[in-house]
Amino acid sequence: MEAETIKKAVKRYLKQTGQDNMSLKAAMFDMDGVLFDSMKYHAYSWHQTMKHFGMDLPEWEAYMHEGRTGAGTINIVSMRQRGHEATKEEIDEIYKYKSNLFNTCAEAEQMPGALELLTKVKESGVTPMVVTGSGQKSLLTRLNKNYPDTFREDLMVTAFDVKYGKPNPEPYLMGMEKYKHHAKEANTAVQDTALSPKNFIVVENAPLGVQAGVAAGVFTIAVNTGPIPDEALLDQGANLLFPSMKDLCDNWETLLSLLK
Repeated sequence: MEAETIKKAVKRYLKQTGQDNMSLKAAMFDMDGVLFDSMKYHAYSWHQTMKHFGMDLPEWEAYMHEGRTGAGTINIVSMRQRGHEATKEEIDEIYKYKSNLFNTCAEAEQMPGALELLTKVKESGVTPMVVTGSGQKSLLTRLNKNYPDTFREDLMVTAFDVKYGKPNPEPYLMGMEKYKHHAKEANTAVQDTALSPKNFIVVENAPLGVQAGVAAGVFTIAVNTGPIPDEALLDQGANLLFPSMKDLCDNWETLLSLLK
């Protein structure tokens, strides 16, 4: 990507939000499809699970629901095909089946370019965070294994923390609040009252995640690592779009010079 394209995107964001400059402190990363190449397994598991319970969720559609809580996805399909939401007992049963099926899939690999990018992020003094709609404990456990000394547990937001989930801005608003608390507890030079969306970026691969990041007022970067068209991400307001995590990694220095 040309440096001028990145520069224009940052200037456009600043104009839209009425800010003079950025001051990047933390980068909030989605997990599935960003840090792990796991979405294909989620899509397969959702499709097979819904089929088992007499409903239909095509694999391609699962990508469009990525970032939504499991209960939210189940209820959308249930309303569409049965005319009513699922009961709590049904949600628990369906999601447990889906989780067990997901855990039988091959182990998801690191997303190419993610480790290199996170290394650059840390070296630049920016704090990496995870904000995911996932409740798959197997992937959460693997974060420390695949990205050692990168993510702090108290700076993570998962499906277990939120009420609404993406596309609601709640997960990213919570992520910012967790960072503010961390900065205050660490007695850093960053004052709690001084932090704002301009101190953060979001890295997402899903339309609902992009929508959540934008709604939270944060500069939102989309990486299209799935089968969806670029327009599905840009139409939700992504400030920048890269074709891969590797491409984002290759452009990190240029981006950082404008954000920090």
